[in-house]
Amino acid sequence: MTIYTPAPLDTSTVILPPSLHGLLEELAKNTHDVWAVTRIKQGWSHGSARDDAAKKHPCLVPYADLPEGEKEYDRNTAAETLKAILKLGYTIGEPA
Repeated sequence: MTIYTPAPLDTSTVILPPSLHGLLEELAKNTHDVWAVTRIKQGWSHGSARDDAAKKHPCLVPYADLPEGEKEYDRNTAAETLKAILKLGYTIGEPA
């Protein structure tokens, strides 16, 4: 078996322009919703504490109701995606 060495794009020099901050938040919300749909399909439901055996998770709530730390996790995922798009030379236009 080959040892896996992750090699993400170096996006440390990419600065997201303020015009993308709204998109960033929408993508973070969508990231959370995709995760939540997957969990629900796997039989998980909301619980006050995470319980893997009972398939309970406290983050199975709307994005707006997440603790700020959880929102930041989703924002980071979205930000890295946007930065990778820009690093690869693509442009992101205004919404239609």
